[in-house]
Amino acid sequence: MELSPEERRRIYEEEKARIEARQQIEQEKQQMSQETTLNLAPNVAGWLCYLGAWVSGIIIFVLEQKNGWIRFHAAQSIVTFGTLAVASIILGWIPVIGTVFSVIIGITGFILWIVLMVKAYNGERFKLAWAGDIAERMAGVTVATTGYRRPPESPRSAAPPQKKETPPAAGEDIDEKISRKVEEFFERKHAGRVTASAFAIAWSIALLIFFNFFYEYVAYYNASTAGSIVTWTRYTFFTREIAQWLPILNTTLAISIAGHVVIIIHDRYLLRKMVLFIIDIFGLATVLSLLTIFPFDFSVIPGAAAAAATNVGVTVVLILIAVGIGISLLVRLVKMLVDLIRGTTQYR
Repeated sequence: MELSPEERRRIYEEEKARIEARQQIEQEKQQMSQETTLNLAPNVAGWLCYLGAWVSGIIIFVLEQKNGWIRFHAAQSIVTFGTLAVASIILGWIPVIGTVFSVIIGITGFILWIVLMVKAYNGERFKLAWAGDIAERMAGVTVATTGYRRPPESPRSAAPPQKKETPPAAGEDIDEKISRKVEEFFERKHAGRVTASAFAIAWSIALLIFFNFFYEYVAYYNASTAGSIVTWTRYTFFTREIAQWLPILNTTLAISIAGHVVIIIHDRYLLRKMVLFIIDIFGLATVLSLLTIFPFDFSVIPGAAAAAATNVGVTVVLILIAVGIGISLLVRLVKMLVDLIRGTTQYR
């Protein structure tokens, strides 16, 4: 009996799914059977990666240098729970709304904690969106399934014709090359590192001058006309509380300038990593203090809705900046620990 095209397609898809499942199982068995540094069963080590959230993730990621499956779970624990922890801390500084979001993050984190521990202990692959992709790059492994190879056709289950793949756009390759060249220049070339530090110094000096002498120009400007004369009135967005925040900002910028001067003069790999880590710590403290003090008054903007929207917008931007710095800190810390364990003291 001849099968209809729909039935042939269904049989083809089922066979494809079975083969992919077998390939996935074999791949996971190979990854789990690799030798481990910790001398633990891979599923137990994977479970431990999540037991202590990002803390145990960092410990196992640093100690385990052989088994890619374990390193993936350790990296996924760091990224997932580290991000949730940073976000919860930052949101905790915001009254009412921050507390609500912190509770939501806590519940989400608890559910993920249970699910990830169970999946890892059962030896299952469970890759989270976004966090799993970053974890793969950190661990240097690919957890996704291997490519599917179509079996020979049979009279009963002929595979549908394959579509021709569209070749990648030429612009994508160029973008990747440019991105790689830029990264190599600023990370591996002495001239690039000096350029980056010089820009950071110039930017810090500009911020230092602006916020100490010209911050009142961040304002709402209202024009009034009397005859042919136009008069502009300035209503600054900053309140007197900015005097409480300026010393914190000035300290951070001074440390940034001094730190970059040091790493320009003494261009050492670990020294640079530690200086940038310290600068990020002060940067995070500065943003968090700005959120806490919040020396802004947007009531000068005409319209209550516009003023409220501006207030919320500024708050959200500051939160995003703080989250970004927090994630950067976490990544820098992990990289420094890995470099110290491996004894990496020079630029590659």
